[in-house]
Amino acid sequence: MLFLNQRFLLTQKRKLIIKLIPLLKKIDAFQVKYMKKGQLRDNVIIRYFYKDLTLYFLVSFLFFFMVFFVNNILLTVERLLAQSAPFTDVIRIMWYSLPFVIAQSAPDATLVGFLMSLGGMMSSNEILVIRAAGFSFWKILFPIMTLGLFISIGSFFVNDYLLPLGTVKYNQLFRDIMQSTPTVELESNSAKKMDKASVITGDVSEKSVSDLVLIDSQKDSDRIIIAGNSYFADKLPDGILMSLNMNDSSVISIDKQNRKNFDVITSGKTTLNVFDSTFMGKFDLRAQEMTTYDLGKEIKRMKASESINDKNRLNIWTMEFHKKFSMPFGSLFFALLAFTIAFLFGRKNGQTIGLFVGLIICVIYWAMQISGQLFVQRVGLPAFWCIWVPNFVIGGTGLVFLAILIKK
Repeated sequence: MLFLNQRFLLTQKRKLIIKLIPLLKKIDAFQVKYMKKGQLRDNVIIRYFYKDLTLYFLVSFLFFFMVFFVNNILLTVERLLAQSAPFTDVIRIMWYSLPFVIAQSAPDATLVGFLMSLGGMMSSNEILVIRAAGFSFWKILFPIMTLGLFISIGSFFVNDYLLPLGTVKYNQLFRDIMQSTPTVELESNSAKKMDKASVITGDVSEKSVSDLVLIDSQKDSDRIIIAGNSYFADKLPDGILMSLNMNDSSVISIDKQNRKNFDVITSGKTTLNVFDSTFMGKFDLRAQEMTTYDLGKEIKRMKASESINDKNRLNIWTMEFHKKFSMPFGSLFFALLAFTIAFLFGRKNGQTIGLFVGLIICVIYWAMQISGQLFVQRVGLPAFWCIWVPNFVIGGTGLVFLAILIKK
């Protein structure tokens, strides 16, 4: 019986050695190639990490670039082309929108790309070989965090310089398109929300609107404007996006405090001017057109003002200021999270797990970003916390996983 047990143990040892032979060969080949006088050539391994991480980052970046490009730009382009907007202007609209897509894509591409790269190394035992050769976790973390920092700096440049420049050009061109082609915003037989007003239109052509109903909500009253045939004016002063010369119009003004009290005005001809802010927004788009330096100066000026009406505007502009830092430097937080997730959960099917886990985290991160902006704009919560909480959550999770990894 003892003899049989010994034979069984020897058989199991042989099987284990046979399984370890490929790994031992990898370690030997690795030591012959990268070790010199007992010292590991750190720069070779670091370059290997940089190349692999950069490759997967670029592949992921192209994926997210196409997703955001289709979602944010092609739908706008399709609408412009359907309304007979000039083709050259549509191409320029696409070009000016690229900085926004790049700024959105970089952090998500960092997470997914790094997860797939490190997960693949874990699954193929490359990390095990590197660790067996004497490479510590901290040496592996160094190229990951350094590349994440470089991506953050590049993304910050896009977010702080190219994005405001593209936004300025985009808004100017979009104003020109709406002035030359009003049907871009006013469609036939449709209802559209414009700032605090709602517009209901009949047949719309390049020069006229057959029927028009405008419901405008003011602080103390509601106005209803009804008109028959209306014609678009050609020459417009600065600040006016659209001007309608209305025939046979009626204006009904209703007092909000006493709705039985109302005034009716009728006119054979009336001019209705639609200002830029009606379509383009008042505060947030102007803030997006500024660099960090200019935005910081404007925020200081607002803080020096004692006007109560500026508080909401100040909070929105402060949000835009923090977005210029939180969005690009999200890549640094994602780099740390990718390192810890790959090392903890990437032993089997690391690339596949990295792809799906990365996409899920990106969706959650995007939802937290949108929620934070809505809390600032609609509820008035502090801009700093609403914008930075998603990064703090990602970074905190990464630090917790890092502590678990060190204990193991």
